[in-house]
Amino acid sequence: MRATRQLIGLALALGLVTYPVTGGDLRDLYFGEALYHAYQGQYFDALQRLDTELAQYHVLDEPQLDTLHYHINEAEFSVGDFELDYRMHQRAGRAIKAVLEGAVDDAVRNEAAFRLARIHFQKGQLDDALQALARIKGTVPEEIKGDLEFLRANVYMATGQPGEAVKLLAQLKSDERLAGFVAYNLGIALLQDGRPQEAIEQLDKAGQLPASDPAGLAIRDKSNLVLGTMLFESGDFDRARQSLDRVHLEGPFSNQALLRAGWAEASAKQYDRALVRWNILVDREPTDAAVQEVILAVPHAYASLNLHGRAALLYGRALEIFSNQIVRVDASIRSVREGQFLNALIREESREDETWVIRLRNLPDAPETYYLMELMASHDFQTALHNYLDLEDLRSRFIAWKTSLDAFDDIIRLRGQNYEPLLPQVDAQFRELDSRIRLQLEQRKHLAERLQAMLTAPRPDYLATAEEQTAGERIARIENQFGNFNDPESLALRRRAAHLRGALTWRLETEYNDRLTAAYVHLNELKAPLDALNQRYDAFVRMRQAATHSYVGYDVQITRLRERLDEALQRVDVLIARQGHMIETVAINQLEARRERLTAQQTEARFGVADSYDRATRAQSDAGGH
Repeated sequence: MRATRQLIGLALALGLVTYPVTGGDLRDLYFGEALYHAYQGQYFDALQRLDTELAQYHVLDEPQLDTLHYHINEAEFSVGDFELDYRMHQRAGRAIKAVLEGAVDDAVRNEAAFRLARIHFQKGQLDDALQALARIKGTVPEEIKGDLEFLRANVYMATGQPGEAVKLLAQLKSDERLAGFVAYNLGIALLQDGRPQEAIEQLDKAGQLPASDPAGLAIRDKSNLVLGTMLFESGDFDRARQSLDRVHLEGPFSNQALLRAGWAEASAKQYDRALVRWNILVDREPTDAAVQEVILAVPHAYASLNLHGRAALLYGRALEIFSNQIVRVDASIRSVREGQFLNALIREESREDETWVIRLRNLPDAPETYYLMELMASHDFQTALHNYLDLEDLRSRFIAWKTSLDAFDDIIRLRGQNYEPLLPQVDAQFRELDSRIRLQLEQRKHLAERLQAMLTAPRPDYLATAEEQTAGERIARIENQFGNFNDPESLALRRRAAHLRGALTWRLETEYNDRLTAAYVHLNELKAPLDALNQRYDAFVRMRQAATHSYVGYDVQITRLRERLDEALQRVDVLIARQGHMIETVAINQLEARRERLTAQQTEARFGVADSYDRATRAQSDAGGH
């Protein structure tokens, strides 16, 4: 069972199956992971992951590009559903109200109102549930229409308006998914509305509906049990017996059905037929209240048939059973007071197998489990138990998180030992690279500024090649060397130098625009090596920061988290103690009530033994006298 649920949850998480709410493929794996945990009943883990995913989604600049965008409405609803399943009704209500009050279309708003109404109904806040239902207007999603009207009918029944509930439930008869529940609730609504004959007819129909799943069979059996009880109390024993006989012998209501069917026969003086039912029941689990009642009913039936010897033996057997059960109840009470009951409740089986409570009865030498089924039947006890198990789960998580913090301390220490010897060399390389980059950037900046200035104030000489600069310098030396001589040879050399300078100047002036353009091209080409240097610079910075950030600055944060965990652990320990004490008190009170009943039954059995022996003795005397 659990393995199957895990496989289905894993398939949901990986998007291998269709997500039932959206009717489409699952596109966000993180949402799928939350569904995976929720499908297994791990609502805390589901909430933890989905809250994180939603928090990240809501701070995105472009959330429509995130894969959660396709499921955002379902995710917002799922938060409320998970919180509701985890019994966090207040937070669930706030989460769904946020959707209800947001800028959404009618279908989404109506679904939010429906879920909010369901929360209020489960909390017993009936007026708030009615207000939430009153907000539903316009388009209602097709998949919740039946559930919505069924919830509305239940609210009407709970608020003393059974007539309105009857009208709604009568319209839901065609919904095959809710057929059994609608049929049963309609019968109860008719009974509350003061129409007992119609209620009997409706419950009779509900008790004969076809059903194949456990829930359908259970609601059908309950319909027959309620109908049989009503008919029995009205004195219609034949119809009561027929209805009670329709209850399955292995169902959860079979014991009560067998007991009442027997009483129906006994009330009609058909004791032999009553024994047919009661003899089936009498050999079942002796801790069950119906079984304990029938243990006395069977000898009573034999006594009514004048089989007083048989009755005396069975009364004696009943006396022995009740004495043993009183001993077991006393052992259970002692075990509960010693804390063994709570230890049994928090066993790992409770998280692995949903039927673990039934199997506890088969454990040897476990007095804390003798009456566990009966104790756990009540809603209040179930709520208290779930709260206790959740607190135990939180406590184990807190302890695990504290261990994780210790592991983080070890990781940080090891990282420090690894990086600190390497950082001086990294810093030296970083400083060398930084100086090279600064020099290159300064040079490029200087060239860029000079070229920019040359756009408005041309300077052809700035664009001369190295050869041209060398030639210009040689011409200048010649001019300086022969500038003071007037002999023909010097004059000829000066003329030749002036001619060369003119040719050089002409060349620089005429090629100025092309050279300026080429200078800009070469300046841009310098960007590639500078970008490479910047990349190395950024890599050094990231490496240096990563190395430092991997072990520096966590002390304060970890210390605060450890303090918060310690405070949370203290609070949880106090709450666990209180909750455990409350559970033990409830268990002891119920066990003591069972003990009082067993004592009364023991007394009745003792008188039955004496009375049966007296009657048997008188019968023998009368027979001997004749």
